[in-house]
Amino acid sequence: METAPETGAAPRPMRPWRFVVWFGTVSLLADFVYEGARSVTGPLLSSLGASALVVGAVTGAGEAAALGLRLVSGPLADRTGRFWALAIAGYALTVVSVPLLGVAGTLGAACVLVVAERVGKAVRSPAKDTLLSHAAAATGRGRGFAVHEALDQIGALIGPLTVAGVLAVTGGDYGPALGVLAAPGVAVLALLAWLRVRVPDPREYEVGAGPSAPVAAAAPAPGRLPGVFWWYAAFTAATTAGFATFGVLSYHLVTRHLLAPAWVPVLYAAAMAVDALAALATGWLYDRYGTAVLVALPLLTAAVPVLAFAGTVAVAAAGALVWGAATGVQESTLRATVADLVPAGRRATAYGVFAGVVGAASLAGGTLTGALYDVSVPALIALVAGCQVIALVLLGVTRSRRGPA
Repeated sequence: METAPETGAAPRPMRPWRFVVWFGTVSLLADFVYEGARSVTGPLLSSLGASALVVGAVTGAGEAAALGLRLVSGPLADRTGRFWALAIAGYALTVVSVPLLGVAGTLGAACVLVVAERVGKAVRSPAKDTLLSHAAAATGRGRGFAVHEALDQIGALIGPLTVAGVLAVTGGDYGPALGVLAAPGVAVLALLAWLRVRVPDPREYEVGAGPSAPVAAAAPAPGRLPGVFWWYAAFTAATTAGFATFGVLSYHLVTRHLLAPAWVPVLYAAAMAVDALAALATGWLYDRYGTAVLVALPLLTAAVPVLAFAGTVAVAAAGALVWGAATGVQESTLRATVADLVPAGRRATAYGVFAGVVGAASLAGGTLTGALYDVSVPALIALVAGCQVIALVLLGVTRSRRGPA
C-alpha cells in the first residue's frame, strides 16, 4: 500500500462490510460505463464493416488484454504496494476510452479503443481484487465477493439500458449513446479518491480474520504460488476456452434479424441481472460448501451455444441469460477461491497469473467461437462441450489436492 496507518492510529475508519459496499459502488459506476459500451460492441463493430471473425477476434483480444496483462500488473502491485494507485489508474483509462469509442469513426480506431478499455481493467484488477480480498476475509470470501459483484451488476444493468434509451431516441447513433457514459466515469474517479483517503490500508481488515484464512493443503515455498493454485487455474482456463463472448452472441442476434440493435442492450441488461443473482447464490453456497459449487460453471458454459445460437429469438435470448449466469460465477466465486488458495503476500501476483492463464483461453475462445460460428454451429457446440468435460476433470483434481476446508 502507498501509506499505512501509524502504530496506535485512530480506530479503523470503516467497517469491512461498509468497505465492500462502497467499493462495490465504485464498480457499479464503472460498470455503468464499460458494460454500457460492451452491450453494443458487436453491432457497433458490425456497423463499421466488421465480420463475425473480426468481432470475435477483437472482443477475444480485448478479454485477453484484460486478463493477460495482469501478469505484469499483479506482480507490480505486490512488489510496489501501490494498490490504490494502480486501481485508480486502471479505472481512469477505462472511463476515458468509452466516450471516445462513440466518436471513433473507423473500424481500426474502434478496435483499438475496445482493447484499450480492457487494458484499463488489466491495470486495476489485481490491485482491486487484493484490496477487496482483505475486507472479504472478515465478511466471508464468498459473500464479500458476491455482494461486490451484485452491486457491480446493478451498473451493468443500468448502463446498457441507458445506451438502449439513447439509441432509441437518436435513431441508432452510437456517439451520443456512448457519450452520456462520461458522467458516471467522473463519479468513479471522485469516489475512488474519497475511499482512498478513508481506508488507506485495507490489510488491517484481514488481521485476525480467521474464517477465511487460506486453506491450501501445504504452504508454498517463499516466492512461489501453491501447487493447487495451478490446477485451479487450469480448470478455469478450460471452462473459459469454451465461453463465447457477448459480442459474438449479439452479432448472431442482429445479423440473423432476431433482434433490432436497440434491443440488444436491453437483453444484455437482463443478462447482467441474472449475473448478479447467480453471483449472490454461488457466493453464499461457496462459503457453505466450498469449491463443489463450481461444478455449475462448466454445465452453464456448455449450455450457452446450444441456446444462444438458435434460430428463434426466445431460445437465443434464453442462451444470453444463461451466459449471464455463467459470467456471474466467473466474476465472483472464481475470484473468491483464488483468495482462499493463496496467502496475502502473493495474492496480487496470483490474481495476475490467474488472469493471464484465463486471458489466453479467452483469446482462443473468442476467436474460435467467432470462426466456427461462420463455418458450423454444431461443430462449435461440440467443441465447447469437450472443453467443459476437461474442465470438470480438472476441477476434480483441484478439489482432491486442496485439502480439507
